[in-house]
Amino acid sequence: MESLLHNPYFATAAYFTVSGLAMVLFLAIFELVTRYRVWEELKRGNMAVAMGTGGKIFGIANIFRYSIQAHLSLGEALIWATFGFFLLLSAYFIFEFMTPTFNVDQEIAKDNRAIGFIAMVLSIGFSYIIGASLPR
Repeated sequence: MESLLHNPYFATAAYFTVSGLAMVLFLAIFELVTRYRVWEELKRGNMAVAMGTGGKIFGIANIFRYSIQAHLSLGEALIWATFGFFLLLSAYFIFEFMTPTFNVDQEIAKDNRAIGFIAMVLSIGFSYIIGASLPR
């Protein structure tokens, strides 16, 4: 397997496939921890959910980008990206905790675009911090 990763075409396809599958899994985990149903809200046109989910997608992809660049093996990149995802997930819980005057999930479900935008920017911002801190 390791010799196959020396082929740039195979390596690109392998990183794409593994990252894509992990992205689906990580989005499913986010779906489990939110109090609204992401895909139902997206079908209804809820822009706050679209922004929050878009930020999560970008954040996960950005963490993978940093992890792939920093590590020589696919397995090591996946392990560190997974660790980074759980840090991003914890940032989501901290955001909810730091706003005791309102419930982030409820506001996003009500299409509060200001909260959706802040959730998006937090996911993106923390993904840069998490990615930059991954060991090399």
